[in-house]
Amino acid sequence: MMATLEQLSTYGQSRRRFVQGLAAGAALLCTPHWAFSSTAVTRTGSPPELRGIDFDLTVAETSVNFSGRQRMATTINGSLPAPTLRWRQGDLVTIRVTNQLQVPTSIHWHGILLPFEMDGVPGISFNGIAPGSSFVYRFRVNQTGTYWYHSHSGMQEQTGMYGAIIIDPPAADQPTTTTPEHLLLLSDWTDEDPMRILAKLKAMPHYYNFNQPTLVDFFKDLGETGLSGAVAKREMWNQMRMSPTDLADVSGATYTYLLNGCPPGARWSGLFRPGQELRLRCINGSAQTFFDLRIPGLKLTVVQTDGQDVEPVTVDELRIGVAETYDLLVTPREGAYTLFAQAMDRSGFACGTLTEQYGLQGVIPALDRPEWLTMTDMMGTMDHGGHGGHGGHQSEPSGGGHAGHGAVVDLAKPSRMVRHARTEFGPTVDMRVDQPRTNLDDPGIGLRTNGRRVLTYADLHTIGGPLDRRLPGREIELHLTGNMHRYSWSIDGVEYRHAQPIRLRYGERLRIILHNDTMMTHPMHLHGLWSELEDDQGRFMARKHTVVVQPAQRISVLVTADAPGRWAFHCHLLYHMDAGMFREVVVL
Repeated sequence: MMATLEQLSTYGQSRRRFVQGLAAGAALLCTPHWAFSSTAVTRTGSPPELRGIDFDLTVAETSVNFSGRQRMATTINGSLPAPTLRWRQGDLVTIRVTNQLQVPTSIHWHGILLPFEMDGVPGISFNGIAPGSSFVYRFRVNQTGTYWYHSHSGMQEQTGMYGAIIIDPPAADQPTTTTPEHLLLLSDWTDEDPMRILAKLKAMPHYYNFNQPTLVDFFKDLGETGLSGAVAKREMWNQMRMSPTDLADVSGATYTYLLNGCPPGARWSGLFRPGQELRLRCINGSAQTFFDLRIPGLKLTVVQTDGQDVEPVTVDELRIGVAETYDLLVTPREGAYTLFAQAMDRSGFACGTLTEQYGLQGVIPALDRPEWLTMTDMMGTMDHGGHGGHGGHQSEPSGGGHAGHGAVVDLAKPSRMVRHARTEFGPTVDMRVDQPRTNLDDPGIGLRTNGRRVLTYADLHTIGGPLDRRLPGREIELHLTGNMHRYSWSIDGVEYRHAQPIRLRYGERLRIILHNDTMMTHPMHLHGLWSELEDDQGRFMARKHTVVVQPAQRISVLVTADAPGRWAFHCHLLYHMDAGMFREVVVL
């Protein structure tokens, strides 16, 4: 007999407590060490830091235990996270990567500007690194800031193959005094085979979602809106064949959330000197998880995103999308403070401690209650492919996107006319948004009314303005699409295996509109080129390598095609990318 929604919800809560309890028993894992087995055991805790211009990295399988059971991780130099690479702007770096796995591997240098042959995407920029072989990456470092690196092969990113990159300015530009700093690398770990997870999602997309509507929720709605309102609310979602709790495909039902390779029970700790400013370099290196980060008792001053300095803005909390980085300044006073990063779906958390002396720990706050998606997130009419209506405007796809403009257009600001490609009207798309929202001041579901000051994209202003002040010469509109019931993810309704490349002319300035036709939040990453976020009036906001697009949202970026070659463009949710939300971008 099938379980009721209430039984599933109860199971989900029990499962989360179970996972966190197991993690608490793994406290010794967070002190860097080599453990008790004849099999190489992964070093966890703060990763080692490698400096200079010459690096040797070895990819292999080593053992980890985050849940009470030993599993094999994909690691670099036996460390999870992988070693932090510290470079200097202007240096020519050489990185030799040796593959000791039984399968091919690769390393992508996320957000780093380099020749496309060094970008590390098998099938696009190179062939990958075969088992037992080595590959030499060599390129000049042309930027500063906080970045990261990870495998772009199979599911190796999910199984532990990721690390931080910190790039300092040239020695001549180095300040005489430096701010003490800590790396905060957030990630998600599962004991399951990632391909097994993908198979489960294909068979039952809500397999890991235990935050389903319950009888308790029904009675709550009954008290607020009456019987007709409570019934109508459920009928609306049933008719759309959707769940209002679709915030994350993979949850704490299988994930243990890590901070610097430490599960919650292990409580990674970083020291501070009371009253001294401290820099926190925050990276979301997870496969699938958005984290909401705060430090109760401390204000967070955001000074950098995706390696680019921004005008300082002080907040209580920020959401870090998958693959994004943020640099924060904090000034702890005394005692201990909890670093608390809860998953967007509230199914678990990663945590650590800032402390003036080891042994002190702050209080871990309770998880916020998960919130339902609303019609604000749906932004009005949601047209279902299976319900016959087309809505909006259509155009033929062109080079992986569609322009659809009339003869005379004003490119000073983004177009608001929704242009659905004909390829969106098929079995790979189960909904379309005809009335998208364009606001950048929305912190996102679960953060809107929590009483805390939360960072939004509207707060971000890159110092120095855009790199290229030309107006765009053309506009490409790309729709982020999917069919949740088939677990198919795509761009313009076309999965990667069936898609043509997006073609850009070398040197051109163009606008890319990202229109989210789904209920999921997508972190979109364009390799090799900066994405310059603009507001709905065409005003420059922030330079990014990863742009988060919320459900039913339409936002735009300006791009200068100044790097010839073949590049990847994809959703950085690993399972979405694998399922088809990926395109090749060719700059010629």
